Parts: sequence; C-alpha cells; structure tokens
Amino acid sequence: MVNFESDYICGAHPKLIARLQETNLEPATGYGDDRWSRDAARKILDACGCPEGAVYFLSGGTQVNAVAISAMLKSWEGVVTARTGHIHVHEAGALEAMGWKLLTLPETLGKISAADVQELTETVLADENREHIVWPGVVYLTHPTEWGTLYTRAELEQIAAVCRRYGLRLYLDGARMSYGLMSRNTDVDLKLIASLCDAFYIGGTKCGALCGEALVFPHGAPEHFANYTKKRLAMMAKGRIFGVQFDALFTDGLYYEIGRRGIETAERLKQILRAHGVPFYLETPTNQQFVILENGALERLREHVSVSYWSRTDEHHTIVRLATSWSTTDEDLETLDRAMGN
Repeated sequence: MVNFESDYICGAHPKLIARLQETNLEPATGYGDDRWSRDAARKILDACGCPEGAVYFLSGGTQVNAVAISAMLKSWEGVVTARTGHIHVHEAGALEAMGWKLLTLPETLGKISAADVQELTETVLADENREHIVWPGVVYLTHPTEWGTLYTRAELEQIAAVCRRYGLRLYLDGARMSYGLMSRNTDVDLKLIASLCDAFYIGGTKCGALCGEALVFPHGAPEHFANYTKKRLAMMAKGRIFGVQFDALFTDGLYYEIGRRGIETAERLKQILRAHGVPFYLETPTNQQFVILENGALERLREHVSVSYWSRTDEHHTIVRLATSWSTTDEDLETLDRAMGN
C-alpha cells in the first residue's frame, strides 16, 4: 500500500531528524530563545529580504492562523477569505471560536480577486448603518491554495494595493509554500510575498518538518505578540524543536530542494494519470492533483493506493486528491502506475 493522501504522511526529512538527534542533548533556553531558533529566524528574514522583520515559530497551521490573524484584528473587524479558504472550511471554526467573523468571498479555483475585496470594503463604507456591521480588517490568502493553484505576481500586487488603499492587513497562509515557490509556473518568490504582506507563514509541517510553521512579520510584529501567543496557549517551552528544524530547512537550500522534489514527482504523477486516461477535475502547477474516478474504480484503487476524498460529482463519481511531497519515491509512483492498470 502506498499513500498519496497528503504531503505530511511521513515523519520528517532525514536531514531534520539528523539535526534533532545531533542537538538532542545540548541544553538550551526555552520558549524559542535558543541559538537554533535565532539562527533560523535570521536565515528566514535574509531569504525574505526583510532583516528588520520578526519570526515566531508555532506548532501548526490552524494554530498560527488563529493566533496571527486575531492579533492583527481590531475588535470591530473580521477576516476576508475565499469560501474555500482553509480557515473557513477545514479549521473547525477556530477563528469563530475566538470571536471573529469570517467575511467570505466567491473564488475562482481557490483564489479571490482584488476587485471583490474592494467591492466588499466599499459596500461597508457606503452603508449608512455601518456602525452595525463587521468591517473587513484582514484579508486571508493561501498560496498554494486549497485547490493547488497559485496567485500570480500581478494578482498579489493588485490585492495588496487594495489593502493599502483601505487600511486592511494582508495575511498569507503558506502551509505548502515550498511547493508553490518551486512550481514551474510561478513568478512569485519569498521576497515578493514579504514586500506585499503584513504577515505570512512558511509551512514546515507539509514541507518536510515533523511539525512547526514559521510566522513572519516583515515589518515587525504586533505589540506584545509574544505575550499574546502565550495567552492563546501557542507558546511552546521546547521551542528548539521548531528552531532546529527550520535552521536545517533554510541551510543549503533544503527548503527549496524539498519543494522541487514534490513538483518533480507531481509531474510524473500527472503523466501516469494521463497515460491511464484518468479525467482531471483540476490539473494544477503544484503538488496536489484532483481527478474524477468512478466509484468502483476508486474502491479497486484503494486496495493498493491511499488517496484523499474531496467531493462527489454525482452518485457514481468522486473527486479525489493525490498529493506528492519530499517523501514520494519512484517506487510509490510505480505502484500507482500498476494499480491504475488493474
């Protein structure tokens, strides 16, 4: 049995495990004030071209989204997101549980537009009853999106311009950032993201780490953000666990190497699917691919290959996702190829 369910099905990249083992018995100050966390933060800020910024390491995507976004919002504001945004559909209402309203927008292949953000904001400003309305405060994007698609440089610049015009903050969820950065169809890099966003995170969990995400504030963090993370139960005593891993990820280009591997195996995955005549629901430029399978064929495939359910197209067909990662092997792809032929 091989597994294409997601990109965090294995533990961690061997180089990270090695670094954790090498540093295991070295005493260190807690709460992220260790030498590896400091080195990792410096390397990340250098890669982002914002040396005066701030980096915080948190355990996972839902946690970092909830803590970072809520710290950026004023009490009368909400967060703008695509209807398919992770904070809306797959985080069990974490932000709502903290008291924030999600302001959803229509999306195209997971992406929202600058025009829709502007229309929403102007609608609120033009309403004579606006003191009774939740105002947009933070705009939430994912890159890659939940559908494996990517924003272009122009799209991000347009959204950022609207945010600046109306005083909104721009936040980007980079859970699968490495695969987006290494896509063959992107003109977006870390420095561009840092120049446009008020905050974003660089995903570790889905990109080779055991756990952990690097939250970046390119222009400095909200006041007392460390206190805020503690209050929100997000500060980890053994912060070194994140620091060691991100220090390794941002040494000798490992983070980009991991993304490149995921993209290369995704291209081979697409070739296999095409060769077997499998219809794509959405063929993407990143490591997630979405195909339509007849239910009987899906049952047969699952005897040999784990895939992720996405949605039904009708009573006889299902959309499933196959995701590659740094851990996808040639043998995994060969097994998939044979299973598709059964």
